[in-house]
Amino acid sequence: MIKINRMLHTGLIIADLSKSRAFYEGLLGLKPSDKRPSMDFEGVWYDIGPNQIHLMAVPDPYKEAIKPKHGGRDIHIALAVDDVESIKVELEKAGVPYTMSMSGRAALFCRDPDGNALEFSAVKFD
Repeated sequence: MIKINRMLHTGLIIADLSKSRAFYEGLLGLKPSDKRPSMDFEGVWYDIGPNQIHLMAVPDPYKEAIKPKHGGRDIHIALAVDDVESIKVELEKAGVPYTMSMSGRAALFCRDPDGNALEFSAVKFD
């Protein structure tokens, strides 16, 4: 049996680094990490607690895939937030469409500029 200790990062494929940085840094308020080594493609890493999001400007092998309207029915990354209502306000101001969780939880889904699905879920940690 393989023993997994924790999740480290999620890699997301993007096409336009400046457009993606405007979304992740401007709208979501993430700060770039200085831990990313030199690589043969553009990208940026964001630290979120002990985990990271890696944006990778590489050819998208899924470009022709038809994505479901609701991000909860797609490959997605879930991010813990204090309050979903404040996220709705920010997304609406930025003109970013979203859908609410179909489970009735305090969660919503949107997509980044490249169609990667993001879940924002109200979760309280002790």
